[in-house]
Amino acid sequence: MSPMEWVAAVLLLSGTVFALTGAIGLQRFPDVFARMHAATKPVTLGLAFMLLGAALVKDDVASSVKLLLAAALQFVTAPVGAHMIGRAAYRDGRQLGPDYQVDELADVEL
Repeated sequence: MSPMEWVAAVLLLSGTVFALTGAIGLQRFPDVFARMHAATKPVTLGLAFMLLGAALVKDDVASSVKLLLAAALQFVTAPVGAHMIGRAAYRDGRQLGPDYQVDELADVEL
């Protein structure tokens, strides 16, 4: 195996670990706000690692560029989606988890 294939294998494996961590967080976290965090941060990084690893082993440049573009778009769209989910959950009256003691948005008019 070439050194580039080793790097790609490490990236694919670490991306899988990040995605698995996010999936476990979705099952174990207590409220929608913590789950939203688990659904965006580790999964986005895991997907970026997997796409970067796949781009390293592709032979043609066009496929690699498409994979890297997909990773970049994931970094742009995942935070926006998480923000909208959190905003909708807060407006719906979802209770914050037991670890939250201060509601910083209680006095702000939405």
